Amino acid sequence: MAAPSPIRLALGGLALAGLLACVGKTAQKPNLAPNADGTTSYFFCFWNVENLFDDQDDKRNAVDETFDNPFADDAKLRQEKFDHLAEILLKMNDGKGPDAIALVEVESVRAADLLKATLNKKLDEAKADQKLRYTQVSMKNLDAGRHIAPCVITRLNVAHALTRQPNRSLRILETHLIVNGHDLCVLSSHWTSQLRQSDGGNGDEGRAKYAALLYDMYSEKAKAKPAADVLFCGDFNDSPKSKALTFDMGATGDPKLVVPVAEKPRVLDLMEGKDPLKFGTIFYNGKPLIYDHICLGAGMLDKDGWSADPESLKVETAGLIRAGSTRREPWRFGDPATPPVGGRGYSDHFPVTIALKVAPAKPAK
Repeated sequence: MAAPSPIRLALGGLALAGLLACVGKTAQKPNLAPNADGTTSYFFCFWNVENLFDDQDDKRNAVDETFDNPFADDAKLRQEKFDHLAEILLKMNDGKGPDAIALVEVESVRAADLLKATLNKKLDEAKADQKLRYTQVSMKNLDAGRHIAPCVITRLNVAHALTRQPNRSLRILETHLIVNGHDLCVLSSHWTSQLRQSDGGNGDEGRAKYAALLYDMYSEKAKAKPAADVLFCGDFNDSPKSKALTFDMGATGDPKLVVPVAEKPRVLDLMEGKDPLKFGTIFYNGKPLIYDHICLGAGMLDKDGWSADPESLKVETAGLIRAGSTRREPWRFGDPATPPVGGRGYSDHFPVTIALKVAPAKPAK
């Protein structure tokens, strides 16, 4: 049974007390960069990177062993995957790479660290400015179900003490990026698949659970600060008009409905109203679908603190469609044992990007 609509009910349902107690150890010690000067633009990317596993044999479950063993044993295969992802990422943002990269389907903190190292190696080889090096990984290892979790790799400051995984069995990560003293809360997640589940359903109940918990997290922040800067991103495995997004997470495509309020705030889904032929992020059952989303809280629509430019939203496809393909279909890396026709590509999802800004630091009182 799906969770009740958070738009209609007062908060208090989903064990918020437990949610607030989930601050754990940091994935990495802070290595803070200096604050930016004045209003500064940043480039943000979300990408489902399709089974990114590390170099260790962790004795995973049967599904994950398909990737865990080959990636641990075959250095060439593993490095090909990391190189492919880094190649595409570093083509973005005029060749500088995204300032903040939110990823899902990452096995472990170690896998995220290996990708960070690959990105930095390529930056060094290109003799890029040292300020472009990636210094931070925000992640919590998942210990339930499939070991594919969200992470954030960035060159911006991370408040690691605030990084949390609100439910250890759900793929949700909360990360806080701090620039000029302004806090951007990034809620990255990977919802239940549409594939047939063990209960015989198609995952509707699971996606409703993700949507309701994310909404509760946002509502708790809006109670304390209605204009809190919150950015949602993820592979939601559902289209913009789905019940999970519109009913359980309170998402809408109308920015006029997304205003800073303490009770029952709405969320702006930048993918709502978009044409899948131009903005589709996966290709399934013979057609492009929008399953990867970037959504904004009300604080991201003002000029105070962090803000986003909705018009800059883009689904990146350059180099990510196999040469000769007649379909707008991501060129996937594929399973280790069964490389795709035409060689290994990148992922079965396209990345989604957006331009962000942060205001100057407020004068000290």
